[in-house]
Amino acid sequence: MEREGSIDAAPAAGGQVLDLGGAGRPTAILPTATLVRLAVYWFGIAALWAGLSSLLAGRLQFAGLVPAGTEGTALFQMMALGGILALVIQPAVGAISDHTASRWGRRRPYIVVGSLADVAFLVGIASSNTVVAIAAFVLALQVSSNVAQGPYQGYIPDLVPARQVGLASGLVGLMLILGNVTGYVVGALAIATGEYAVATVGLGLLEVATMVVLVSGVHEGGIARPRGGRSWPAIALGAWGRDVLRERNFVWFVGSRLLVLTGGSILTNLAPFYLGRTFGLPSAAAGGVLIALVGVVAAGTLASVLPAARLSDRVGRRRVIWLSCLLGAIGLLVSAGAPAIPVAFAGAALFGISAGTFLAVDWALLSELVPRASAGRFMGISNVATGSAGLLAVAFGGTVMDLVGGPGRDPSGPRAALALGAACFALGALLLGPVREPGRG
Repeated sequence: MEREGSIDAAPAAGGQVLDLGGAGRPTAILPTATLVRLAVYWFGIAALWAGLSSLLAGRLQFAGLVPAGTEGTALFQMMALGGILALVIQPAVGAISDHTASRWGRRRPYIVVGSLADVAFLVGIASSNTVVAIAAFVLALQVSSNVAQGPYQGYIPDLVPARQVGLASGLVGLMLILGNVTGYVVGALAIATGEYAVATVGLGLLEVATMVVLVSGVHEGGIARPRGGRSWPAIALGAWGRDVLRERNFVWFVGSRLLVLTGGSILTNLAPFYLGRTFGLPSAAAGGVLIALVGVVAAGTLASVLPAARLSDRVGRRRVIWLSCLLGAIGLLVSAGAPAIPVAFAGAALFGISAGTFLAVDWALLSELVPRASAGRFMGISNVATGSAGLLAVAFGGTVMDLVGGPGRDPSGPRAALALGAACFALGALLLGPVREPGRG
């Protein structure tokens, strides 16, 4: 495969030309079916984590695992250590995959092993009935999932030519949206029926199915970068080397991305509490309304994702992300002040449009900012935002919800958390200011 700006290429078995560490992007146009296969694993990942967050929140709110008024704090305790560990593992394994040489390629072995381990740990979560046991299996799940995600995120910089980055990003955004919707629907159905165990294991099987589609249909285009005599632990530790700070556009964007995703995650992670506390819905009714709420968000995201990707090719990525932040903040404020469920749905629709707009452009800008020769490492670091967003949403949003709402589960608790989410969107827009987009042909 021909590479722009790289003379370090050599033919592999079957005549494929592979990169030997050059910094250019591939130039050969990929079939649309290949782009879809590249993106489809995000569907499985998104469904797993969105569904799991809903399932855990539902069990805390309606299954009596913890005392009333402490559910938000308990959810944070379940997720905290695993979320922190993910921040270390994903960049490290991504960097290791940049240097891995195997018959399966440099990314594929980690994706397969991590995905299969996910199912085992989800079975553990499904069969556990205490906060400590669930937290232990969530910790293990974070390890295995991020072993797969770090290398996987290197695929788009590895394989997608510059002229298709916008389309590939739009497809990634679409898969993330569809995966989130699927996960939340699975969680809502479990809340409505009480079938938490079946739903939890089902999410793992769905992720494995998307992994099979990915690894069986995508041929890796890069070979291992030279290790330069370094050991594997040295490469893993080097993932967080200070040279990252020289990529200032990348660093500013990761900070902006973290705040934007945190703002949205406050709504998605705390939705069962919002419906149960703010509107006083019992378990079965909350599950049904949550499905409808997810449908409203999905309609907005699906309607906006591809138009936003095309618009960003014309006017630039930053302007589209700023628009997303504005819509997201308004949507959360509308939901925070909603006197009735229909008004909350209007806010959710605006949030959905915001989410689709952001996800369509997020990956395009990110893949343009990372050094391609170290794509696994830098894309893993970028996932600090993705991995931390849900954790911070639960930590700060859940804490605010419990502090404001108190033991009596006052309806003002979730409303205060949503207002905090709107503030996150505003700060995310502010941090995007110093980012300078690379030129696009």
